[in-house]
Amino acid sequence: MRGAALALASLCLAAPACADGSAPAPQMVPPVAEGYLSPPELEALAASVPPPPAEGSDEARADVAASERLRALEDSDRWLLATRHAELRPALALSHFDCALGFRLTAAESPRLVALLTRVLHDADEAAELAKARMPRSRPVAVDSGRRACQVLSEAGRTSNAYPSGSASVGAAYGAVMAVLAPDRAEAVDRIGHEIAVSRMVCGVHYPSDVVAGEALGRQLFDALTGSSAFIIEAAAARVEVEAARAAGQTSPSCAAERAALATPLP
Repeated sequence: MRGAALALASLCLAAPACADGSAPAPQMVPPVAEGYLSPPELEALAASVPPPPAEGSDEARADVAASERLRALEDSDRWLLATRHAELRPALALSHFDCALGFRLTAAESPRLVALLTRVLHDADEAAELAKARMPRSRPVAVDSGRRACQVLSEAGRTSNAYPSGSASVGAAYGAVMAVLAPDRAEAVDRIGHEIAVSRMVCGVHYPSDVVAGEALGRQLFDALTGSSAFIIEAAAARVEVEAARAAGQTSPSCAAERAALATPLP
């Protein structure tokens, strides 16, 4: 994360518009068609993911036991938050970070940020799917067909591969990006990235080791993004929008509910 912050801080050395030390002003937002990383880079990230726990191993049994304990959270405040966290489309997922930031972000006022996170989402999804193709593993809701999920799942979604958690990868990457864009709130937004990952366990769609591997992949992905000049340039433009939202000072009415949900201890 420190490398990304330094890269963003040094961006103005190559940008004439930053003569006063500020980030370049956002111009027309380009269409988002792909991520930041090349196919070989994504393949390398996927290949770095270790295999899931062997079936019947102590770790696998611990995964199942932990997942069973989380059934106690069904219909709780934390369950409802997990339902919200299942939405990872950038224009809507911005709201996950409102309370950690202390101000409200909107897609209408933050098109550069939405475009940047859309590309991050693409890369995180691609890397996770490549890894899943190598290491099939069933989800808790597939092992137990009567297990509730906190979101509507198609049969294909219920039986799709679980390891590593793609949503955990996205959450971790989102949190890391937001920490760079609002460094004074880095710890708080990083925590939300982690809680998005935890929500996948609460939802009954992932085991703990799925989430751990997914978060690790998301952090590795973020490290790779800091080597992309396109990411650095677009992050600097997104930071302008974040600072404008901070100055506007709008807040979310849902923060009290989020605090209550996050105060719920995991069983």
